Amino acid sequence: MNDAGLEFAQKILAEQPFSGLVGARLTAFGDAEAILELDIREDLLQQNGYLHGGVLSYAADNTLTFAAGTVAGASVLTTGFTIDYLRPATGTVLRSHGRVVRSGRSRVVCRCDLFAVDEEGVETLCAVAQGTISVIPPSNGS
Repeated sequence: MNDAGLEFAQKILAEQPFSGLVGARLTAFGDAEAILELDIREDLLQQNGYLHGGVLSYAADNTLTFAAGTVAGASVLTTGFTIDYLRPATGTVLRSHGRVVRSGRSRVVCRCDLFAVDEEGVETLCAVAQGTISVIPPSNGS
């Protein structure tokens, strides 16, 4: 993973207003992988005190797409993804780790593991996701 690629990806993340709203940060980008983190805050919880599933879905979606971007470039969009919630997310940080499973010319399949990290830094797997990311062809000027 190189610093220039990470800095470019962080710039793209910073241009996403919703990512700023939830406080997402990209901590790794390159070698067919991406890691996105966000602090688990009270305003992101659901009624039982767990991180809201929508926040987990956001993190999976964005991490899958950033992972695809490591092999396909910046012109990518999520086509679809599935997520399985394994246990409630509690702790201090959500860490979402995406990896490319297979890359083709027009689409990239990625997997994402989402971990809740506690105060001691212990990770607990709370969700898994898999998605298909479309590669947007360059415009021919028309």
